[in-house]
Amino acid sequence: MKIPLIDLKSQYLSIKNEIDAAIQQVIDESSFILGPETRAFEEEVADFLGVRFAVGVASGTDALTIALLALGLGAGDEVITTPFTFIATSEAITKTGAKPVFVDIDPKTYCLNTELIEKKITRRTKAILPVHLYGHPAEMGKIAALAKQYDLKIVEDCAQAFGAEYNGKKVGSIGAVGCLSFFPGKNLGCFGDGGMLVTDDENVFERSKMLRHHGSKKKYYHSISGFNSRLDSLQAAILRVKLKFLAGWNEKRRANAAVYAESLKDLAGVTLPFVAANVKHSFNYYTVRVKDRDKIQARLNQAGIGNMIYYPLCLHLQEVYSSLGYKPGDFPEAERASAEVLSLPMYPELTREQIKEAALNCRPEASDA
Repeated sequence: MKIPLIDLKSQYLSIKNEIDAAIQQVIDESSFILGPETRAFEEEVADFLGVRFAVGVASGTDALTIALLALGLGAGDEVITTPFTFIATSEAITKTGAKPVFVDIDPKTYCLNTELIEKKITRRTKAILPVHLYGHPAEMGKIAALAKQYDLKIVEDCAQAFGAEYNGKKVGSIGAVGCLSFFPGKNLGCFGDGGMLVTDDENVFERSKMLRHHGSKKKYYHSISGFNSRLDSLQAAILRVKLKFLAGWNEKRRANAAVYAESLKDLAGVTLPFVAANVKHSFNYYTVRVKDRDKIQARLNQAGIGNMIYYPLCLHLQEVYSSLGYKPGDFPEAERASAEVLSLPMYPELTREQIKEAALNCRPEASDA
């Protein structure tokens, strides 16, 4: 049976009438940029996460960039982050003029190893940017303690973890700013690009609104250099419909992860995702570690089962960062993960039968067939 990595059409069909009606309402109102749908969605996300403010922007990448700029980061500053993530995380840092300083990961969670952060803090360090990778929250308690000790800002990259929780608090509400992505494949995805930053800091809120809109507080009057980065009304309307289902969809993802765990348990050469006792994983991706990845991936491809490697080359080894002077071996856990991780189909509409079929094709004997 063919099983896609993610099935966006099945999700749309399950709520088609509501989505179509929301789109039509925006068309009828013809308020497409920063209209009432965007403002309503910002308020609903802020309420969902338990924060005061939310600012809709054009992408998750822009959310990160604008968040850092709104906090005052710039040339000469350093931001501690992970080398094992999508490049948008570090790209946002360099776009401000600051420098990414990488720290190796915890091999169980794939998030920043908090035991290694302190020795990377210098007088230039201004922020820590943890990524809640694959949907598992980073160890925010220790990160928050370090940030308080050294007077650093925390910007949470929640692109893969909308709705995930750490110690009962939703990620994005713990640091100075939380950044969300609404890329179609995320837990809460729109029909294009979209993003949002959330905060309790009114100054960050006001500055972020200016930055997303050409540095303007009043139309045609510009106080700072900004961007054209606005979450449009059509995307906001779609996301408003989907937000009502997000908590239930995340529960289905966790239930699907449990079926995977049962189907893959005790399987030689396959390491299941770790879930810390004090978190709620959002399972944006269901990512295993496999020793013979090429063979298993070939088997999955042959069977028509979607899969993906997130991420095959760590950021410190990317050509764009060659000037930073990193080399192979600098972050062994991140490099080991990049050679072993493999993500399997994961979405709320995935059936038990599909999960068992995907798991069956991860077995070494199946790979040898």
